[in-house]
Amino acid sequence: MKRAVVVCPGRGTYNKAELGYLGRHFPRPDLLDAFDRQRADAGQETLSELDGADRFSMAKHTRGDNASGLIYAATLGDFLAIDRDAIEIVAVTGNSMGWYSALACAGALGAEDGFTVSNTMGTLMQEALIGGQLVYPFLGDDWLPDEGRKAALLDLVRRIDADPAMTLALSIDLGGMLVLAGDEAGLKAFEAAVEPIDGRFPMRLGNHAAFHTHLQEPVARRGRERLPADLFGQPDLPLIDGRGAIWWPHATDVDALWDYTLGHQVTQAYDFTRAITIAAREFAPDLFIVTGPGTTLGGAVAQSLILADWRKMGSKADFKARQDADPLLLSMGMEAQRGAATGQ
Repeated sequence: MKRAVVVCPGRGTYNKAELGYLGRHFPRPDLLDAFDRQRADAGQETLSELDGADRFSMAKHTRGDNASGLIYAATLGDFLAIDRDAIEIVAVTGNSMGWYSALACAGALGAEDGFTVSNTMGTLMQEALIGGQLVYPFLGDDWLPDEGRKAALLDLVRRIDADPAMTLALSIDLGGMLVLAGDEAGLKAFEAAVEPIDGRFPMRLGNHAAFHTHLQEPVARRGRERLPADLFGQPDLPLIDGRGAIWWPHATDVDALWDYTLGHQVTQAYDFTRAITIAAREFAPDLFIVTGPGTTLGGAVAQSLILADWRKMGSKADFKARQDADPLLLSMGMEAQRGAATGQ
């Protein structure tokens, strides 16, 4: 039996290629019906309707009030589909909104309560839509660690944010990428100051707000008002949060978990790189399993492992050689890898 850490993706992972993902893969029709009832009771289009649409709509499917529910359900469905006879799940973590999914996968939230949390926070984010996000890489195509480059970019962010007319901050430390968030003036200042890369970066993220910054304080406050602490319980599996802290079964302060989830996690930078580093070093898994939807988070997991010098991997070539010889990363959003996780 292989030991695995499960990684739950965040916003931006349900796109055109993922349309119909729930219809193809979700293993519990009764649970999907329960999610749909929550949406219908709130006057929202159901997940079944969104996922079953004839065509993908960027304007509709990527909105926070729709994307959060779709991604949560796809993630939880994939988690439930993992072959537990062949794979022992030793810990769970996630990226950004994936923290809400991780809470449910680890058992700190029930499946329906997890949906309530994810759907509520996604809806509150969309209603407020404060600021925006962009992505910019600090690693080259070879993924060789370059802490100097990262430090220089973060120094630029601090200098822009020091201008009282602008707001800019690190939102997510995402492997070889920096996800930055701020107001329009701060984002534009960064875009003007850095060199374009591959005609893609810096890349604005559509329908994204200034997640994981102090600009989200109003959203965090409304989340705490709507989502009581008694939704949360002891996790069944260890949870690694966006600081790299571990929440252990039978030893978690549930009120503190609620406070982190609807406080620090919303308004402070999310260090996904550290979460993966801690997962690797503390749990020494044989596998990292990235649930769907989407296939984009695998690169950030691999880059994080390289930055952690895990198993002496120091570059993209090192990772590829290891992956080809004995896969250590499975992305369930990729059909070619899904079967290794589900046993089907």
